[in-house]
Amino acid sequence: MTDSKKQDFSYYAIAGNIGAGKSSLTTLLAQHFKWKAYYESVDDNPYLSDFYDDMRRWSFNLQVYFLSSRFRSQKEIVRTQNSFIQDRTIYEDVEIFAKNLYQMGLMSKRDFENYSNLFHEMLEFLTPPNLLIYLRAEVPTLVRQIQQRGRDYESTIRIEYLERLNTLYEDWISRYPYEKLIIDTDHLDFVNNKEDLGKVIEMIEQRRFGLFS
Repeated sequence: MTDSKKQDFSYYAIAGNIGAGKSSLTTLLAQHFKWKAYYESVDDNPYLSDFYDDMRRWSFNLQVYFLSSRFRSQKEIVRTQNSFIQDRTIYEDVEIFAKNLYQMGLMSKRDFENYSNLFHEMLEFLTPPNLLIYLRAEVPTLVRQIQQRGRDYESTIRIEYLERLNTLYEDWISRYPYEKLIIDTDHLDFVNNKEDLGKVIEMIEQRRFGLFS
C-alpha cells in the first residue's frame, strides 16, 4: 500500500455484547460515511445453533470458526484501499467469549489454552482499528433487542450469560490500549430515531476529525 493510499485508509470497528446493536449501527454508519462493511458471520455460521443447544460440546468449534472468519476479514481489511467498518472485533473472541466459556466450565483448560495460543500467534499480523466504537448496554436493553430481532437460536440465552459477558466487556474495554469511543446506548434508538443516530454520528465525527486529521 502506497503512502497516499495509507492516508485514505481508515479502519473502524464496533464492539459490544449480544443485542447491543452492532450490526444495525455498522449498516447505518457504512451507508452514511460510504464505508465498506464487514459483518460477523451469524446466519451462515454452521455451529451457532448447535452451540446454544449444547455449549460444552460445541464451544471450541464455534470460537475457532469465529476466529478464522475474523482473521480472514482482517487480511482483506489491510489489503483494501477504502475505509472500513467491522461488526465485532477479533479481540472480543478471546477476551470475552472464549474466556467466558472457560470460566463457566464450558470449555476445557486444554482447549482454551490451545485457542489462546492460536490467537496470540495471529496478533503480530493484526492491524488495530483507528477507532473502536464500544456500545455499552445494560442487560434489560440487550434482552429487549434480542427479543425484537427474534432469532430462534438466541431464544435460550440466559440473563446470567449476558451479565457475565457484560462484566468481561467492561474489564476489557478499560484495558483496551488503542483509540476508543464508548457510547451508552440504553437511552438511544439509533435504528428508529434519526435524531439519536445523528448524535452517534456526531460523536464519531468529533473523534475522527479531532484525533485523525
